[in-house]
Amino acid sequence: MPTVTPVASAPEILRLQSLVRQVPMGQHVRDYVARLVLGTHPDQRDATRFVRQYVRFGASPRAGQALILAGKAYALLDGRYNVGFEDIRRAAHIALRHRLLLGFEAEADGISTDAVIDQIVMTLRTDELADRGRAS
Repeated sequence: MPTVTPVASAPEILRLQSLVRQVPMGQHVRDYVARLVLGTHPDQRDATRFVRQYVRFGASPRAGQALILAGKAYALLDGRYNVGFEDIRRAAHIALRHRLLLGFEAEADGISTDAVIDQIVMTLRTDELADRGRAS
């Protein structure tokens, strides 16, 4: 039987969890998270045709919380103490994959949740949000 060697103690893990929560995030990135989560909802005015066609139920607000925490963790892992759009994009699949319920048409057409997430991330514009972030 293989042996497991701990790489961190419980207090170290708790300290790292606390550190992640302290990473600042600009309002423009928070707005991006909100738009990304809302973009998973087929009943939203700005939902893409792809989402309207294939998603039955979009992600809940907890998805936004997961995106924010994962984005903060990715920023720290990259040696940065600020969160950018790229950190949120990087976290999108792990935070959203299990939070979307696709409809029958998606299954019939062979569309995965990853394909839906990719489509949302690719079509969600960040230029105006980035401009707002630079202005603040």
